Amino acid sequence: MSTENEKSSRRQFLRNTAITGLGVGLLPNLIGSASAKETETNKACPPITLDYYGQGPFYTAGAPTLVNNQLAAVGEPGTRLILTGVVRTLDCTKVIPDTTIDVWQANDAGAYDNTGFKLRGVTKSNAQGFYLIETILPGKYLNGSSYRPRHIHFKITPPGFPTIITQLYFEGDTEIPGDAAASIKSGTYDATNRIIPITLNGQGKYEGTWDIAINGNGTIGIGEIHLDRGMIYSVSPNPFTDELEINYGVFQKAKVSIQVFDIRGALVAVLDQKELEPLKYKAVWKPEINLPKGVFWVALKLNDLQVHYLKVERV
Repeated sequence: MSTENEKSSRRQFLRNTAITGLGVGLLPNLIGSASAKETETNKACPPITLDYYGQGPFYTAGAPTLVNNQLAAVGEPGTRLILTGVVRTLDCTKVIPDTTIDVWQANDAGAYDNTGFKLRGVTKSNAQGFYLIETILPGKYLNGSSYRPRHIHFKITPPGFPTIITQLYFEGDTEIPGDAAASIKSGTYDATNRIIPITLNGQGKYEGTWDIAINGNGTIGIGEIHLDRGMIYSVSPNPFTDELEINYGVFQKAKVSIQVFDIRGALVAVLDQKELEPLKYKAVWKPEINLPKGVFWVALKLNDLQVHYLKVERV
């Protein structure tokens, strides 16, 4: 039987595959080694937690809506970073569209814009619960006698539910162990699931995935139930231009479809709509020539329940 830490690590690893595609070859063995009882316990999402420092002194109300998902302007100095994820209900079974995500951060030099709205903005989860933010890695700044780790502030408000104020951190940051907020590993201000890995993509940008579990009214299903139902193993090439190969597995006999959504959450393609036996499968998506370039989400749907997704980009 896996320990609780091992289960938490497995959940974090599988969430990370949604954007990086790393470790794909390990996933079949990982799934095969999990008992039915273990996969049952893995269905809960770790809920988002408050940050010990709260809103902090650098928040400015009234930030503008992000244009083209860009928190950082194209010419903003620094290392580019793309954050994506899905906003889910606390039980991890449904997504929450139209969630307001208010974001602010320091620039590459560790300074906040306190007179304007540079590196400040508001976006919303789309019709499928997905969000995307392109920014830069924030710089570190002195907090007393020590530096704060790189972090991004979030105020997250699902429709009709209270706001959660928190901060996101990044794995490998040497300031985390000594930080009063980022080092907390239990309780109300537990930062464990708000410290995410980032990976360099083929375009020279870092990418990270942060799925947000919060109190709210969900709609369609999507969560870690793919562990015992089915999942997308890989999409390639990514980025792609004319053709995308989608490799996926079905673990129980089901009515299956592969669905593709654009950045707004609108359905743009449906593939392999059929009843399938438990096996591995491959689908190929050839977008219509007039479909705009950009970010898309490929989702696996089983028996009318959306169980897994990966992000892709058409260039």
